[in-house]
Amino acid sequence: MVTGAMKLRLHFVVDPMGWFCVSIVFAIWLYNSVFVPKLVLLPHFNEGHIPWALVVSYYIVSALCMAALFRASTADPGRLPPDPHIPHSEREQWEMCNKCNMMRPKRSHHCSRCGHCVRRMDHHCPWINNCVGEDNHWLFLQLCFYTQVLSLFTLFLDFCQYYYFQPLTTLDQEAFLARHELALIRVSTIMGLVMFGGMSSLFYTQMAGILTDTTTIEKMSFSNEIDSSGGGPKKCWQRTLAEVFGTTWKILWFLPLRSRQPLTFPHHLRSHV
Repeated sequence: MVTGAMKLRLHFVVDPMGWFCVSIVFAIWLYNSVFVPKLVLLPHFNEGHIPWALVVSYYIVSALCMAALFRASTADPGRLPPDPHIPHSEREQWEMCNKCNMMRPKRSHHCSRCGHCVRRMDHHCPWINNCVGEDNHWLFLQLCFYTQVLSLFTLFLDFCQYYYFQPLTTLDQEAFLARHELALIRVSTIMGLVMFGGMSSLFYTQMAGILTDTTTIEKMSFSNEIDSSGGGPKKCWQRTLAEVFGTTWKILWFLPLRSRQPLTFPHHLRSHV
């Protein structure tokens, strides 16, 4: 199911299990974004132990991570319209879906959980309650990247809290955070290790698939469709990532709050970006 306003164009999948998984991810982000600053960043900043740039950097990374999660969860992954317009020159590149009886471009896939076909679908991710396809793959990569950065940042602060930072002198020992500091930091560390390990593995597999022009579904199909559908010479990594992110401006690859447009290269620029 897809709902949303004309300007926002939000895409929502009605799946209680997916909502539960997204809630877990959001809860982990919220825990570390609330307790780490209250336990570590703000108290040490107030006593002059750390610079303001460290506090601002943590909040920026946290905001970018949350923005990437929201955009990846609500962006249209590339759903095909009920009556797609097929250019005459591209008709040979389209095929019939035997599940929804609609024409679709090659390398599209029908998602049984969402109930429609998605252009260049990579997989359906329950942790964002959305498919990962042509139009939101770049957002999923950003989510994996910023989750790694935030998790590593959190682990670094948790480590410094006990082995590097100076003891706090103005801390109220009767406060809840002070009395449960060890338990709260341990929970934060466990979350950081799990998220960093999981997202690092996922980010590596996603990047490997993009650079080899192979989707996760194609890797699991064990067929020859990958070679026949990929077509053309091997692309350089700059062009491949530029096509995924929809821009050749590399600084924009890291910004989730923007729109993406399909990117094509002239023939004389196909060898480099």
